[in-house]
Amino acid sequence: MKILKFGGSSVASTENIQLVFDIIKDKLKTHEVCVVFSAFGGVTESLLEIAELAKKGDQTYRVLLQTLEEKHMTLVRELIPVHQQSMVMTYVKVRFNELEDLFHGIFLIKESSPRTMDYVVSFGERLSTFMLAESLKAHGIETQFLDAREVIKTNSRFGQAKVDFETSNKLIHDFFKNHEGLKVVTGFVASTEKGETTTLGRSGSDYTASILAAALDAEDLEIWTDVSGVLTADPNLVYTSFTIPELSYNEAMELSHFGAKVIFPATMQPAMRNNIPIYIKNTFEPKKSGTLINGEVNRKSLIKGISSMSNISMVTVSGTGLIESIGSSSRIFRALAEAKVNILLISQASSEHSICLAIKTGEAEIAKEAIEEEYHYEIKSGDMEQVTLRHDLATIAVVGENMKQNPGAAGRMFRALGRNNINVAAIAQGSSELNISAVISHQDLQKALNALHEAFFLSENKVLHVFLIGTGLIGKALLGMIYKRQEKLKQSSELDIQVHGLANSRFMAFHEDGFDLANPHELSSNDDKMDLEKFIQQVEDMNFSNSVLVDCTASQQVADAYERILQGKIAIVTPNKKANSSSLESYLGLKKLARKRGVKFLYETNVAAGLPVISTLQDLMLSGDNVIKIEAVLSGSMNYIYSELENGAPFSKVVRQAKEKGYTEPDPRDDLSGMDVARKILILGREAEKDLEFDSIEVQSMVPEDCQDAKSVEEFFEKLKSHDEHFSKLLKEAKDKNEKLRFMATLEDGKAKVGLNSLPQTHPFSSLKGSDNMILLTTERYHDFPMIIRGPGAGADVTAAGVFADVIRIGNYTRE
Repeated sequence: MKILKFGGSSVASTENIQLVFDIIKDKLKTHEVCVVFSAFGGVTESLLEIAELAKKGDQTYRVLLQTLEEKHMTLVRELIPVHQQSMVMTYVKVRFNELEDLFHGIFLIKESSPRTMDYVVSFGERLSTFMLAESLKAHGIETQFLDAREVIKTNSRFGQAKVDFETSNKLIHDFFKNHEGLKVVTGFVASTEKGETTTLGRSGSDYTASILAAALDAEDLEIWTDVSGVLTADPNLVYTSFTIPELSYNEAMELSHFGAKVIFPATMQPAMRNNIPIYIKNTFEPKKSGTLINGEVNRKSLIKGISSMSNISMVTVSGTGLIESIGSSSRIFRALAEAKVNILLISQASSEHSICLAIKTGEAEIAKEAIEEEYHYEIKSGDMEQVTLRHDLATIAVVGENMKQNPGAAGRMFRALGRNNINVAAIAQGSSELNISAVISHQDLQKALNALHEAFFLSENKVLHVFLIGTGLIGKALLGMIYKRQEKLKQSSELDIQVHGLANSRFMAFHEDGFDLANPHELSSNDDKMDLEKFIQQVEDMNFSNSVLVDCTASQQVADAYERILQGKIAIVTPNKKANSSSLESYLGLKKLARKRGVKFLYETNVAAGLPVISTLQDLMLSGDNVIKIEAVLSGSMNYIYSELENGAPFSKVVRQAKEKGYTEPDPRDDLSGMDVARKILILGREAEKDLEFDSIEVQSMVPEDCQDAKSVEEFFEKLKSHDEHFSKLLKEAKDKNEKLRFMATLEDGKAKVGLNSLPQTHPFSSLKGSDNMILLTTERYHDFPMIIRGPGAGADVTAAGVFADVIRIGNYTRE
């Protein structure tokens, strides 16, 4: 025999009920079947709400009760043919008349005892199961309706009654022996020996099914719900969670204790004692295999799942009075037991100076009062401190029988949390080695779950979650590079880069599973309007582990938000120079904050596009070298202009060519002013540990005075023509001395300057062509022969390549 149990979501509508009937009919082709039903979806909650309103003297309870009755009557009309409806409607009407009298009594006396509430909520299952049994009968299936109160006997602990298995098993066995047809049984409800209605507590319908399975020695128990089995983690928080094919009873119990909501420990006990397999199946996807729970241990994976609980508080009991004090723990636990406070997790330091207890937040104040009352005199004398509470916490637990005698599970867990800057408030691991639990801040819960899920289930690939602001030339080139290298990086570097957010100055869009970069998302008016505050908030709310914000803009507003972003433990990669070229205090503050929060702040492309200048300089300083002098051609556009000028073209024409090739900013004056180069030498100087401010840099502008105030770029070019002779003269003077003109930056003796220089042919800069950059680093180690770094220093592709390299660098860092 198979026992099938269907939950409230499975019978929430006629469409869902038809799916349930199809499953039942399919099972009946090959097996003897018993079916257990919960109340129709939402009915139990409605009954509780109506009772609460009646208890408060609120007459609107009558309206809700009428609505609930009509809901059931509508289902009768939809489920049962017209000529068979009369008897069922009479049954439903009688039940609601009873409910009306019951609620009226609650309304009059303004109270409801646990005994009364058990009777109230029992109507949900009694109504649904009778109606569904009659509907199955109308479908041609011989059915036998069974009110579980007839066969499942309990004590009188109303609300969570304890089953008398000896009596119940005999009654169940006798009923099934003496009655033919498909048994359709009410879940959740039972009765005392006196016939008083009781309920079986949390997940009571599952418990009913398990009791029947054990009593009848069933082949298996199938629990049909709205998910395809037990998942590796909460799918609402971990988008990559997936169904666990097989669990042992112990693993399932551990997962359920710490928050897995598909099945609960009490449910499994009867089936577990009789070693009856339990299947968790999806009513809406019946072909999926779901999860099998049995007595065997699958050895394929180190852990089976990650569970969590929110709304947790930490109760800390501390003081010298605990040290080597026999019976201290028992006093704490006794006090909490008497106060009916459930302890979820216990952690005690080996010094015995403190004991930490994780409990539900709703019970925190009760726990504090109970313990302080128990230790009243010790607290008064100073041997014990006041009990402290810490709220807004959550528990996480990794569960798996294969952790036994298998080193490395704890290390992998805490390394994953540490890499994502998640602080652990308390740790607990039992001697069974089945579960490692930790208490963390609730705001870190989603990030922690994703980090652990990636570490244990997706460890073949480290996932990097990218959010890109700036989808212009550099941004688009970056997306193209990620797409082209995505599969290769997974194979060669075990790195999976997913882009979850895109934004430009006007619009923004997000995708939880990551955008399909084969068909890049074009931002348009169909997306949300760009709001930087909302963009950052969404990144924080998605709360992925290993999140990276890539800023491919030149926006001061975005740069100003870096502190907020780093504070949120989100790494930053950017070619935007605005942040690092602002005040020295701000620059140092951002670097310090990144170190403090344990996230990367990478900006290799702030200087010389994709050339490895900053990383090289940082390595030199880290190794103890000292920078004596920096000479640099740092503007690809300016080098193109002065190297092309040598071919005889007028200055104004060469500048226009540079603009047309995309080497300059939209307004070439931004390049010719020298300010961009000044920002770059400022950043290099700061990386060389020089205390530089932007105002201290001497800058020679190449924009003639009468061109500075031109109202448009075209007007600028027209005015620039009148200065072609001046630049031709400068070029001739250089040639006469056998020298070349180069616009460069110099840092020496803590001072920086930017301007046009005439250099001898032997100088390394004289060999530069096109848009190349070159940096000469003269240090104590590279004194006689300076280190030379040379290559393309402008262009979207090379800049995007540098940004991409920084992103990959963060991915490699997270794998360490």
